[in-house]
Amino acid sequence: MRFVIFVIDDQINSGSSHEMAAIDAFNDGLQQNGNWIYAAGIAAPTNAFLIDNTKGEEQIESGSLFDSNQFYSGFWLINADSLDQAKELAMAGSKACNRRVELRAFLGQ
Repeated sequence: MRFVIFVIDDQINSGSSHEMAAIDAFNDGLQQNGNWIYAAGIAAPTNAFLIDNTKGEEQIESGSLFDSNQFYSGFWLINADSLDQAKELAMAGSKACNRRVELRAFLGQ
């Protein structure tokens, strides 16, 4: 089964050197255990764009869909044998990055 783990943050570029080392170790564990698909940090909401071309009007707006002091600052795409294993990995990811995370399953598995 595939899942995404979103990292929830309230600061930009907030990872300390200790947190970055813990994240690297967590990533290494994911890779060694076959759970790794991909991971990345993502730009702040102030650098986002909302794009709507559903009616062929090519609308582009600066900013995020959500108006909140919390936002996604990164994500992991993982393989897991079960939802329980995915929850365990998300718990370990939360500890590694010292942030809350949100876990979601891929559809159509």
